[in-house]
Amino acid sequence: MLKADLFTETSMALLANKARSGLTILGIIIGIGSVIAMIAIGQGSQSNIQSSIQSLGSNLLLVQPGAQRGLGFEVNQGRGSAQTLTQADYEAIATQVSGISGIAPELSSRYQVTAKGTNTNTSVDGTTASYPAIRNVQIDQGSFISDENVTNLAKVAVLGPTTRDDLFGADSNPIGQSFRIKGVEFKIIGVTAAKGGSGFSNQDDMIFVPISTAQQFLAGSPRVSTISVQALDQNSMTSVQEQITSLLLQRHNITDPTLADFNILNQADIINTASSVTNTFTILLGSVAAISLLVGGIGIMNMMLTTVTERTREIGLRKAIGAKKRDINYQFLLEAMMLTFIGGVVGIIFGWLVSFGVNKFGSIATKVSLPSVALAFGVSAAIGIIFGYYPARRAARLNPIEALRYE
Repeated sequence: MLKADLFTETSMALLANKARSGLTILGIIIGIGSVIAMIAIGQGSQSNIQSSIQSLGSNLLLVQPGAQRGLGFEVNQGRGSAQTLTQADYEAIATQVSGISGIAPELSSRYQVTAKGTNTNTSVDGTTASYPAIRNVQIDQGSFISDENVTNLAKVAVLGPTTRDDLFGADSNPIGQSFRIKGVEFKIIGVTAAKGGSGFSNQDDMIFVPISTAQQFLAGSPRVSTISVQALDQNSMTSVQEQITSLLLQRHNITDPTLADFNILNQADIINTASSVTNTFTILLGSVAAISLLVGGIGIMNMMLTTVTERTREIGLRKAIGAKKRDINYQFLLEAMMLTFIGGVVGIIFGWLVSFGVNKFGSIATKVSLPSVALAFGVSAAIGIIFGYYPARRAARLNPIEALRYE
């Protein structure tokens, strides 16, 4: 049988029962589309989490008070609940640890903040001039805290855009205006650029003040809640972490590292752990969606077996006039593959549209990748071959005499 004739016969056979062919293709469309959409959601979530963590800064180590805990507790952050780190610890790290490009202490706590007729509850972060470079903070209006502000215990503040909007109205210019924290008046000298929320906190809903001012007038102690350390490069992070651990154990007179009263978050470890979790999540979503592909494949086999039964006399007639087993096998296998090919193409478009819709209207990050499309289409082709093989083989092995007698 010529290839052109084979293709024509296959097309006519599928068009002869449009409703059944359409429903069979629909199962493949839903399966392929679901796989692509679910994988896109998983990969989009992974990219979103990684970018949120990386937005905190690069090559970052966060030294925090309190015993070492699991990653989930660390990310959740009960900052300020323990008081085991001090200003002296920060100064020791800054002067005695090698391989760092920047360091910034933080004293963070939540306070009720009041302005003219407005108030809000937000995080107040006492820090130094080096904080923006280490934690990737940009200034939108005014300026950030200076070393002179820290030395002079200046009562100045830099607002995050969300805090600015809550206190002074959306897109206002509050530079030069004042507000109060615990009865202490602060003058606004700057507003940070919008950064958005992250896995740790909302970077836009914050107020930055000089750390010396926060220690003297707000906390009343020289403690710090976090020490942000930026390594020179990613290869230096492990060495810097080990040096800080050794130094703080010595300073705190702790001989057993398991009893450390501080913990160090390594940004690279956080990213790797988050990636592992989201990869598992993506695989789970893809596996659940793949079940619908399996169901679609069973639907194709069911249709092809029904088709073989309905066309038994036709198969017998073809064999009687010279058709070989190979020709019959190719014909029915091609029918199954054509069904899955059409379903695969439409399914890819459907999956992309679903992913786009989720991203556009569901506010959930999605990322359709070429490997996921290739995987879905490859699985579709495999389904056509696997689930079409048995019906095609069964048709090819029919005895022509018995087939012609079939009623």
